[in-house]
Amino acid sequence: MIPLDPLPNLIDQVYARILEAITDRTLQPGQRIRQNELADRLGVSRQPVSHALHLLHRQGLVAESGKRGFEVTQLDPARIRQLYEVRGAIDALAARLAAERAASDAAGRERLATALTAGRRINRKTSLSELIALDVDFHRAIYHLAGNPVIEETIAPQWPHMRRSMATVLSELDYRDSAWAEHATITGHILSGKAKEAERAALAHAQTAGRMTEERLMATNEAAA
Repeated sequence: MIPLDPLPNLIDQVYARILEAITDRTLQPGQRIRQNELADRLGVSRQPVSHALHLLHRQGLVAESGKRGFEVTQLDPARIRQLYEVRGAIDALAARLAAERAASDAAGRERLATALTAGRRINRKTSLSELIALDVDFHRAIYHLAGNPVIEETIAPQWPHMRRSMATVLSELDYRDSAWAEHATITGHILSGKAKEAERAALAHAQTAGRMTEERLMATNEAAA
C-alpha cells in the first residue's frame, strides 16, 4: 500500500492553531494575516497555511484582503444575536433531553459533573483560551448526555463562531463567575431529572450570553466609529 500523505494532518494542525489565535484574539478582528510570517511562526511551509486559511475563509472567519491576502473578519452583533437565538433553542432541547436520560446514563452524568467541577476551578489567572475550552467542554457534555447526536452535528459548524463570541464576554471577570453559577444551576436540574427546569435554565443562560455579547460588540463598534 502507498503511504499516506502527512500533509492533511498538518493542515488540520495549522487550521487549529490559527483558529485558536483568532478565537483568543491573538489575531485581532481586522488584522491582516501575512502568510509567510505566519508560516515562519508556526515552523511550516506556506502550503498548509494557505490551505488552512482557505478553510477559515469558507467559514467566514477570515476575508480576502488584497492580492492573495486575508484578514480576520469582524464580529457582527446582529449575526451573533441570530446565532444565540438558534443556540438557545438547541441548548434548551439538549438540557431537557439530558435531564430525561440522566438517571440511566452514569457515564454521561460523570462527564457533566467533571466538566462543571473543572470549570468552577477557574481564577483570575486562567487564560482566555482555557476558559473557552472549559465552556465548550461543559456544553458538549450536556449534548452527549442528551443522547441525540444530531444536536452536536447541528451545532458543530458554528463552534468556531461561538468560540469567538465567548471570548467577548469571558474576558470580563464578573461574567466568568456568573456563567459558571448558571452552569451549576443547569447541571443541578439535569442531574435531578428536572427536565422543564433544566430547559428553562439553559434557554435563559443562552439568552443572557447572547444579549451581553451583542451589547459588548455594539459598544466596541460605536467606540471605534
